[in-house]
Amino acid sequence: MLENIKAVIFDLDGTLVDSMPLHYRAWREALARAGAPDHVFRTDEFYSCGGKSANDVVRFLNERYGMHMDAESTAADKRRIYLEMLEKEGMQPIQEVVEFVHSLGDAPKAIATGSAMPGASRTLAAAGLSGLFDVILTPDEVEHGKPAPDMFLKAAELLGASPDRCVVFEDAEPGMKAAAAAGMDCVQVRRPSLA
Repeated sequence: MLENIKAVIFDLDGTLVDSMPLHYRAWREALARAGAPDHVFRTDEFYSCGGKSANDVVRFLNERYGMHMDAESTAADKRRIYLEMLEKEGMQPIQEVVEFVHSLGDAPKAIATGSAMPGASRTLAAAGLSGLFDVILTPDEVEHGKPAPDMFLKAAELLGASPDRCVVFEDAEPGMKAAAAAGMDCVQVRRPSLA
């Protein structure tokens, strides 16, 4: 498959780093502070939102449960809690994927993540992965986040590759849908469990 590939685009959370348990705990705490009942945002909902921006996650939960949490402040609280946990606990890379990144050498590589930039850059630093990627894209840099194809199409453009010459590595359904919508092949990364 990789013989015709010019560029490789990676999701971050759950694909390059084992950050999903930390993100989930940060969400649980932020939602509790925002007044969400305990049954809101169980693990299946959490995974179904993989790759979406934090603001979009809050809007999804408001719509699904008839709540009125402020998207901006709840998302900001979640991001702050995540960064505090990251500082205390650190971050482990997903070794097999990172070994593949290193095997690519100087081939064009990007990250297209649902995380905001401060969280993405600090997660990469905590996992020892800073400086390995030519481009890092977050939802703030496109009109529509995953599952829309915008992030992957912009990454391809910035890497100077046509979409049909890119391959995406993803763990979550919204990201896989985004890759398909962008006309890119996608390799599903099996995520570690939340436990």
